[in-house]
Amino acid sequence: MKYVGYLFGGLSAAYAGYYMVLYLYRWEWQRALISGVLLLVIEGFLACLILLNRLSRLERRLTEYDARVAEVQRRLDQSRETPPDRRFRWIGSEDVNGTQRTFVFVPVLMVAGAALSGIAFAVQKIASATARPGAERRLAGRLAALTAPADTAPGGAARAARLEDRPAVPPSRAGRKLAAGAAAVAAVVLLTLMREELADATQTRPEATPDAAASTVVFRIEMRGDETPEARELAAGDLWQTCRRSTAAQNDRAFLQGLEDEVYAGVIRPALTPHDLMRLRGCIEDASTNRATASVLGEGQAEPRR
Repeated sequence: MKYVGYLFGGLSAAYAGYYMVLYLYRWEWQRALISGVLLLVIEGFLACLILLNRLSRLERRLTEYDARVAEVQRRLDQSRETPPDRRFRWIGSEDVNGTQRTFVFVPVLMVAGAALSGIAFAVQKIASATARPGAERRLAGRLAALTAPADTAPGGAARAARLEDRPAVPPSRAGRKLAAGAAAVAAVVLLTLMREELADATQTRPEATPDAAASTVVFRIEMRGDETPEARELAAGDLWQTCRRSTAAQNDRAFLQGLEDEVYAGVIRPALTPHDLMRLRGCIEDASTNRATASVLGEGQAEPRR
């Protein structure tokens, strides 16, 4: 499921980034801002998805660690319940003739054993009175690093795994390495091509003056609310005066003419260069004034009189 989220977020981010660059190229600033905000939202979604994935991994590791600590503590309890062999080995040994090596050391050892038993009894009482219940758990936590990793069954809880059941060497993942290498190569090629295309589209270069008498843009005005002819004409004039100044050329002679109820034609002399004409079109498509928006129906260059 997380890979589906990564794929969806990556494609959405690429889609939003592409349109942000496209709208910037077309000089449509409002749409570029909306695409940029959408790109930031998708980046936040991907960051939250990565953080949730890391938190789930930490939670799974903590669960495995608790299971290993519990297993170590259980082993410690078992070792404590098993009575140790307190016999001395030399007591059970015999000479060649079958006699034991007790001799006169037996009384001395009995007295020494009684004294050591008394001391051990006192130490045990003091330790049991002063020891805290968390001591064994801390010891189990320190020893958990020496245990075999927990085996998590699919869809189940973590359970203790025997070390001999695990492979000595992790299986190689050649397919994943090959896919990662192919993705890296494709990303490098794509970034190189995008850089070349973006640099070619955005670099500043002098343009030749077109062999035309004027530039013409035909657009339609759409009003929200009051749709009287006077309000529509005022909105078209405001939008035209705003966008005619978005070009780099000094277009002092710019005129606006109404063709029909909602269609207007703007004429600029002398003719604009292709880049300035694209800036003018983008401004008209993107701008909004007095609750009015416009859509460009066409643009072109008027041929000079011969």
